[in-house]
Amino acid sequence: MISRRHFLSPSGPAFGSLALSALLPHWSLRAAANPLAPRRGHHPAKAKGVIFLFMNGGPSHHESFDYKPELTRASENSSRLLQPALQFSPSGQSGLMISEAFPELARHADDLCLLNGMKIGTNGHHQAVVRMHTGNEMFVRPSMGSWVVYGLGSEAEDLPGFVTIDPISNLGGAGNYGSAFLPATFQGTRIGSQSGGVPHLSNQRLTKADQRNQLDFIRRSNEKLIERIPGIPEFEGVVQSYEMAFKMQSSIPETFDLSSESPQILKRYGIDQGVTAGFGRQCLMARRLAERGVRFIQLTSNGWDHHGNVGKGVLDRGAAVDKPIAGLLSDLKDRDLLRDTLVVWGGEFGRGAYEDNAGGRGHNGSGFTFWMAGGGVKGGHVHGATDELGAAAVEDVMDFHDLHATILHLLGLDHRKLTYRYAGRDFRLTDTEGRVAKKILA
Repeated sequence: MISRRHFLSPSGPAFGSLALSALLPHWSLRAAANPLAPRRGHHPAKAKGVIFLFMNGGPSHHESFDYKPELTRASENSSRLLQPALQFSPSGQSGLMISEAFPELARHADDLCLLNGMKIGTNGHHQAVVRMHTGNEMFVRPSMGSWVVYGLGSEAEDLPGFVTIDPISNLGGAGNYGSAFLPATFQGTRIGSQSGGVPHLSNQRLTKADQRNQLDFIRRSNEKLIERIPGIPEFEGVVQSYEMAFKMQSSIPETFDLSSESPQILKRYGIDQGVTAGFGRQCLMARRLAERGVRFIQLTSNGWDHHGNVGKGVLDRGAAVDKPIAGLLSDLKDRDLLRDTLVVWGGEFGRGAYEDNAGGRGHNGSGFTFWMAGGGVKGGHVHGATDELGAAAVEDVMDFHDLHATILHLLGLDHRKLTYRYAGRDFRLTDTEGRVAKKILA
């Protein structure tokens, strides 16, 4: 007879291995020494990285990039229709129609590709924001940035592959830059743009040499554990997170020390002015991250939910981001980075053509505008259109699955092949949908 204690004692490590294997989902990529090491995509890439400019609140396309003179005429015969509150004018050699809220950005009209046929099937902020970031608002899913870094790794040796600056704390919160069931290595690193917002990473108790010895000890211990429990590559990812934190002690303060920039550059981004200083600082940080090889960078501008006095609202918010974004595009071009950096601008939806109960424009997921620049897209180009009132997308319509598929394609990734097996099925950013907008490819 064998007692239960005697039976379980030698079997403990085996049961522990089974439990640990169940807790750590299978990683379909072959384990590399560094899970963030650069990887080849499925086809030649047009872009190496993405800077996503998120305008939180739903910016009005009627007062920004979707020129609708018919709406002005129609509003004269309908008390409920709101005519565009801002003036538009042709910009650049391409003649793109851009509103007076973006005079600096209008100088880059020939670099912009307007996506005027965007559409999403919801008018709720939370649902739209989460769907835009993750592709699915019903369940917890990895964010777009996490999928990108999962597929391509990063060219930054001592920085995270995915950085989000001043993200929103509500409407999805950390899930908007989380990795969900992907390994945690690929989640976004949150950074604050204001002074003191950079993470404090220095170790006050240990010297660099002592920390190095500590990490080497942890690695040796984990290597022994891997020999006992083979086939779980996520262990290497945990070790790499320690290594990354060690490297970031010097790389992060250096990267975000804007005092090394010239006064001319600070002025270009509007950091020397009150209204543009905040977003200007974000944009300059994005350029510094991009030139160091960070794969996916997201910036956030809040306050675009204009229900009343929409003209003044867009003018005010435009004044805060127009010069910084124009400065970013200029700086990227001067450094020959724009051609392989994809800059994406947009919010979770647009605004309606009809007056809402607050006397302004209500939420409108039926038609709105995104734009892209650089990274292999056509400049001075308009793709898609809303109807004559700007109420609904009717031509070359794109939803967020299509947007995600197009971004991945420009990065060299086939959205249908970028999958991760979890809970018995293969998941992808675009679920079972997604069409690449091939007409915008340069």
